Amino acid sequence: MSGITEVIVILIVFLLIVQFLKLQWTRSRFPPGPTPLPVIGNLLLLDFKLDRENLVKLTNLYGKIYTVWMGHTPMVILNGFQAIKDGLISHSEELSGRPLSPFYRDLMGEKGVFLTSGHTWKQQRRFVMSYLRSLELGKRILEHQIQEEARHLVEAFANEKGKSFNPHTHIVHATGNVIYSVIFGHRFSSEDDSFNRLIKAISFVIYFQGTIWGRLYDAFPWLMHYLPGPHQEVFLYNDFMHDLVRNEIRSHEERWKADDPQDLTDFYLVQIAKTKEDPTSTFNEENMVQTLVDLLLGGTETTTVTLCWALLYMLQYPDVQEKVQKELETVLQPSQLIHYEDRQKLPYTNAVIHETLRYSNITSVGAPRQCMKDTTVLGFPIEKGTIILPNLHSVVFESEHWETPWKFNPNHFLNSDGNFVNNEAFLPFSAGHRMCLGEHMAKIELFIFFANLLRAFTFQLPEGVKEINLDYILGAVLQPHPYKLLAVPR
Repeated sequence: MSGITEVIVILIVFLLIVQFLKLQWTRSRFPPGPTPLPVIGNLLLLDFKLDRENLVKLTNLYGKIYTVWMGHTPMVILNGFQAIKDGLISHSEELSGRPLSPFYRDLMGEKGVFLTSGHTWKQQRRFVMSYLRSLELGKRILEHQIQEEARHLVEAFANEKGKSFNPHTHIVHATGNVIYSVIFGHRFSSEDDSFNRLIKAISFVIYFQGTIWGRLYDAFPWLMHYLPGPHQEVFLYNDFMHDLVRNEIRSHEERWKADDPQDLTDFYLVQIAKTKEDPTSTFNEENMVQTLVDLLLGGTETTTVTLCWALLYMLQYPDVQEKVQKELETVLQPSQLIHYEDRQKLPYTNAVIHETLRYSNITSVGAPRQCMKDTTVLGFPIEKGTIILPNLHSVVFESEHWETPWKFNPNHFLNSDGNFVNNEAFLPFSAGHRMCLGEHMAKIELFIFFANLLRAFTFQLPEGVKEINLDYILGAVLQPHPYKLLAVPR
């Protein structure tokens, strides 16, 4: 019996040695990086997660472009502005693919706009961007919708009547209603059960992959199908979102007029009808449902979390809050409706919002890309199919581009005359062909919501609270730990 055991041990050791040697031969085709181990690659070195701080530390050993191995899968990490600029901007087309993790493949499939690549992604993205652009022009429909939600948000804060409260719930209702109105042409009451379940579903889906259960699912998808756990719940929430979207589509189909579309759903139905004879068209109900779900996911939580960070920073830096309020008082009349174009007259307020985006950096390392054809980045050869991870954290905290990268400092976006200036290393929405398609919409929301709240209230810590927790909760986006504040009317 012991002889059989010895043979098995020798066989396992032999296979591990073969695997190790194979990895060493394969890694020679990629940028340098830490030596991968059989089976686990560099997962042990990375503490089994792509932590942004650890990725930056590795640049001290391997440079701005290096390779880490997630098990058997190589991943090329881009660090710093020059590497990311060359990869995502200079080689934007080549690095325009989107790899699918097992979790997202099983949850959403290769449909929609966020997780597709190639022809499908290009058609869906072009259509969505064209529609969003039309809302921003002409009658400025999008801005009017955001102003209306800002009014509801101020009312919701005022209704707390001096009590301490967590601002997240009110903010997520406001941002959720903006994107819902864009997509479906109507808003929800904050008491609506379906709306509240949708908000919960969005949060659950977004943060699941950042949990240990999400990592287990990606490592053992074949096994997790049969095991109980929160991964089963996330699929139920995903089904709920898809059913809600399908019900909205059915409702639109009953009343829509091809010559008078009112919202994104109507326009998509028109697009399906226009291209039904086109064999290259990807406009169909499956892509429609997933694209609308993608927009609900992307258009709700990110803006909500950024505003929650902004208010938290106002609690931490009351002098900044006071400067914003003085600027608002000086420039705007008390009853004046706040427009996005007012940012040009409010440079400090605009700088605070941009610094919030930089300092909170809620997307952490950024979404992965996939190389669509052989190319080179800063002289390193990158093979077709290689997964690329742009570490955006390394850019918005790069000392070469920011005077005090580790401090919240609105002066990063102001010149010596107090005028607003942008910075080429400001990439919170990523860059290139796959940069966030809702960037402009998010900026309008952030400015109008933030300016309205700071004009209406002074934000303070609840009585007895002395310390503010500025650490983040890891997920697909980085959210602050739950906190409460006082909204004192001005």
